[in-house]
Amino acid sequence: MRNIVNWQVFVLTFSTLFIAEMGDKTQLAVFTLVADSKQPFSVFLGASLALAVVTLIGVIFGGIVTKLVPPHYLKISAGILFVGIGLYTLWEAFAGMAG
Repeated sequence: MRNIVNWQVFVLTFSTLFIAEMGDKTQLAVFTLVADSKQPFSVFLGASLALAVVTLIGVIFGGIVTKLVPPHYLKISAGILFVGIGLYTLWEAFAGMAG
C-alpha cells in the first residue's frame, strides 16, 4: 500500500508555516478576538477552520497552477512578489514617519 503522507514534506510544511505565522497579523487578530470575546475555544475553532479553508484553496490552486507553469517560474514569481510587498511596506512605513 502506498504511503499517503510524505513525512519529510509534512514536517517541512509545518515548520515553515509555523515560523512564518508567528507574530503575523493573523496571530494578532486572534489575540484581539480572544481579548474582546473572552471565548478562546470559539476563536480557536473559527481561526483553525479559516486557516484550513485558506490552505485548501492554496493547495487546489497550487495543484492547478503547477500543471500549467513550471515550478522554477513560480519560485521566481513568488520571490519577486515577496520582495515587492516588502519594499512597498518599507515605503509606507517611511512615508508615515515623514508625514
